[in-house]
Amino acid sequence: MGDSRVVEVSGGQRDSARRKHVLTVALSTFARFGYRKTSMDDVARAADISRPGLYFLFASKENLFRAAVIAVLDGDLDMAGQVLRDPERPLRDRLIEAFDLWTGRYIGAMSNEVAVLIDTNPALLGQIVTTYPQRFIEMTTNALADALPARRKDVADDMARTLQSTAAGIKHEVSTRAEFVERITVAIDLFLPALNDNKRNTSTENSDPES
Repeated sequence: MGDSRVVEVSGGQRDSARRKHVLTVALSTFARFGYRKTSMDDVARAADISRPGLYFLFASKENLFRAAVIAVLDGDLDMAGQVLRDPERPLRDRLIEAFDLWTGRYIGAMSNEVAVLIDTNPALLGQIVTTYPQRFIEMTTNALADALPARRKDVADDMARTLQSTAAGIKHEVSTRAEFVERITVAIDLFLPALNDNKRNTSTENSDPES
């Protein structure tokens, strides 16, 4: 009985690893040739898996495409979330790295093709194209809110959305990830003093004028 459980767990790990490999290869293949021109046979060959084996994992090309995009976005959100929630690091450093992970990594060569692939297939992806960016904004909002006094936490969402819009604009103006990091760093350095002003203003309002 013990042996069968070991085999079962090991088999499950292999299936999970194979699925992850197929999703990674599929996204690269879709990005290289475009969704319409990519066939399930193309993905099967690139992933070194049989056509029946691919269809066993994914019932259709659309299902495979959606799963590949969700997998990469889940990974991006997980990494960015870990960074934003790290209480040991300055907010500035957390914001720079989080925006690099969420936006900067899709600048340049193949990475840009993946971003274009996602941006140009909204009908296939449905709410994915809006829910995932919103989740990133919510994580950024929480990080900013933690740095604001209680009575000013209401502006955190506006701040997060402004930074997100800024990052999106920078993404279309630069050609390398390094340039993106440089530009978003400038933006965040210009932005954070306003956060500190909110703290100082609140501290002044709460102080006793007669003391």
